Amino acid sequence: MDKIFLKGCRFYGYHGVFSEEKQLGQIFTVDLELELDLSRASESDRLEDTVHYGLIFETVKKQVEHQTYDLIEKLGGAICDNILEHFPEVQTVNISIAKENPPIAGHYDAVGISLERGRK
Repeated sequence: MDKIFLKGCRFYGYHGVFSEEKQLGQIFTVDLELELDLSRASESDRLEDTVHYGLIFETVKKQVEHQTYDLIEKLGGAICDNILEHFPEVQTVNISIAKENPPIAGHYDAVGISLERGRK
């Protein structure tokens, strides 16, 4: 299966269990990999034969910046569901979401989740 990917998309959101996360917010980094058939686009050179990744980016941005969830697992699932609902060409969504500054004492680059969702 062919793939489209978006790496290192950064958004400011208010997701988390702790009140500080909901009030102060933080940066969320999202990586996406979409599996779909790109053979028509690779032959035609037409945008209509692929998925517009700018629209995918806007879909993710809207979910991260305009919704709030306690868990990034829920955020990731909502993003996957939204992409699968609005972009029928996409067969599978792989998403990773990272929090660079969660309220955890210690030294680390980030904490996060990865999900894979596909059509049934």
